[in-house]
Amino acid sequence: MRLLLAALFVAGLHAAGPVRAQGVVPSAPAQVKMTFAPVVKRVAPSVVNVYGARVERAPRHPFMDDPMLRRFFGGEFGLPRERVQRSAGSGVIVDPSGLVVTNHHVIENMTEVKVALNDRREFEAEVVLRDQRTDLAILRVKGPGPFSAIETGDSDALEVGDFVIAVGNPFGVGQTVTQGIVSALARTEVGITDYQFFIQTDAAINPGNSGGALVDTAGRLVGINTAIFSQSGGSHGIGFAIPSAMVKTVLASAKGGSSVVRRPWFGARLQPVTPDLAESLGLERPAGALVAAVTERSPAAGAGLRAGDVIVGFDGQQVESPDAFGFRLGTKAVGGTAELAWRRGGRTMTGALALAPPPETRPRDPVTLRGRWPLAGLTVANLSPALADELSLEVSAEGVAVTNVAERSPAAELGMQRGDIILMVDGERVASSRDLEKLSKPRNYYWKLTISRGGQVVTTAVGG
Repeated sequence: MRLLLAALFVAGLHAAGPVRAQGVVPSAPAQVKMTFAPVVKRVAPSVVNVYGARVERAPRHPFMDDPMLRRFFGGEFGLPRERVQRSAGSGVIVDPSGLVVTNHHVIENMTEVKVALNDRREFEAEVVLRDQRTDLAILRVKGPGPFSAIETGDSDALEVGDFVIAVGNPFGVGQTVTQGIVSALARTEVGITDYQFFIQTDAAINPGNSGGALVDTAGRLVGINTAIFSQSGGSHGIGFAIPSAMVKTVLASAKGGSSVVRRPWFGARLQPVTPDLAESLGLERPAGALVAAVTERSPAAGAGLRAGDVIVGFDGQQVESPDAFGFRLGTKAVGGTAELAWRRGGRTMTGALALAPPPETRPRDPVTLRGRWPLAGLTVANLSPALADELSLEVSAEGVAVTNVAERSPAAELGMQRGDIILMVDGERVASSRDLEKLSKPRNYYWKLTISRGGQVVTTAVGG
């Protein structure tokens, strides 16, 4: 039965001749030849290996300046002054000019990037765009083109059960091909990027496959392999890929000459629809994105949304959750409008959502905090919808946002993180970055800090 089903499927890929009865020896090789080789030959030249490196200078030994010790132990005490941090992954050529898409985490913090083609040629590459929110990055190969670019497919056309092929460089052994099926779509509880909407596949994906291609049986790119679910580090048949719909958006920004991805601003806080909420709202099932709050003069307000509405559609696509809505909005370019559908009081309503960028409502006025106090080493800025969008925060009318934490600083030792919002210091509200700077006077007793992180507000006392 398995052979019969496989033969019927491969008939669309490779002429297999008539299916013979069970137990009868095939009379021709074509009757048993089941292969994805034509697809692999088509896509293999477009999949590359990506290597990153970063040279770090080791800290100077405290005794290095003593002439006697230097002469006795050697100029550098036998320790190397430089160390090299390396990373390896995969990438996909998506434009004949040499544009390559890979994962952001493959080249994160790397200062040197090289790309090795399928024909073993190696070239240096420059980073054109880094987008941590989607875990995607765009590289440009520094070499003579044109290059063999893959055709980008429609990830929205995938269905559970479709055959897919993963191509990449697992464990650095070289280009490897694995095959499986689409196990699930729109996975949102993965926790990898800001846009939780992954293709799940059982094609074997291992470390080094990150940034590689997930292609359909026509050889079209439908996803970028990004992560696996594993307790051992090896493949357990649960892999996740970023849909090509998001890849197209990031690529369009790079082709437009931008080093960042400009995304539309929504201006409303959403939450999942639980079974209890669905029953109280008169919904047939717990699906959609419940509007918890709407920011004044935002695109959401302009479309007519109110708190309590349940978003069920976006530009003709069903919205099953807040993550699904965020993904759909994130695949849209700035400019124009999108059609929004929502439920209110038992009725379905529609409106036009302006795809406008988040505004910079007040100057950021970044300040780096110094001095002898727990927050020294922080760079903070005034909040606005634009900065909140960059930091993946909800728009807040209070506090200042942490945009950077210096390594080995008092703030780093305290555990401060990029995206934290500082609300109060010693009971005094912080309205601007300059307000926080004025509170940085040294003292001999403890500091009382009120900070918001991930929607949770915490007040703690820290020794001075």
